[in-house]
Amino acid sequence: MRVPGSDLDLRLVGYFTVVAGHANFSRAAAVLHVAQPSLSRQIQRLEEHLGVRLFDRTPQGSRLTEAGRAFLPQAQALLQAAHQAELTARDGATPREFTIGYVEDLVITHAVRRLRHRHPTVRIRTRHLEWNDAHALTDRRVDALVARAPLPFPADRLRLTELWTEPRVLVVSTDHRLAGKESVTVDDLSEEVLPQCPSAVPQWSDFARLEPRPDGVPARSAPIDYESFEDKLDLVAEERTVLILAAGDRRPQLRPGLTTVPIEGIDPVRVVLATRSAEANPLIDDFLHAWSSDTPAPRGR
Repeated sequence: MRVPGSDLDLRLVGYFTVVAGHANFSRAAAVLHVAQPSLSRQIQRLEEHLGVRLFDRTPQGSRLTEAGRAFLPQAQALLQAAHQAELTARDGATPREFTIGYVEDLVITHAVRRLRHRHPTVRIRTRHLEWNDAHALTDRRVDALVARAPLPFPADRLRLTELWTEPRVLVVSTDHRLAGKESVTVDDLSEEVLPQCPSAVPQWSDFARLEPRPDGVPARSAPIDYESFEDKLDLVAEERTVLILAAGDRRPQLRPGLTTVPIEGIDPVRVVLATRSAEANPLIDDFLHAWSSDTPAPRGR
């Protein structure tokens, strides 16, 4: 038994709606990235399948016939129904829980809210992590991680997708010789002492310390121990070290006695979404879509 409409090619229906919208085969072909003769043949195939003429060709372009005008709203509804069926099928395969990790002071509220609205039956959670939590993804405590790159731990089994970039600034004491300057360069930092994290991967440590330097001279290391980020801010306030951070990092601004100065001529910080490279999760793509849909630009972008 033949199912009504089962032989109707949705691709041809889509072509029809584009030509109808532009009333011109040449413009429609350009939008669809197909050759005009090929598009004309596809529309002819659809007309032969339906047994009616859908367009009248004129020197000025094309216009819908009576049959074409009657078919257009049904074609649009058919394409919308097919799209909804695809989304429904994807939701059927969507995990019932999804956890998004984030570090430091990164804000992910707007994108998470949009994702929850799109998937009301999924339990979507957020989890604040330590900046150097190397195992949150591999241990499956989170399904995705928003962090600043380069990551301070190995990322060879992760997939990184850039969300935005932030310029970098120098954090100094308000009494420091560079405090109050409009900007500084790498040359201005040649005599400054920078903290070094022995537990971080070299790629992260080099990026945080602006190494290698153009003159080949390594950055001076602070021979001091610290246990937390707050400890480092205390050391900066005491003028025992300086710190280089992303401009969007608001934590130094909450600490009295510190100020920031823009650094010119260096690469910005990339804020990325890190996910497990061997795993396909439809919620990851939806989170990225939610992020790009009118999400307010973070500070420092």
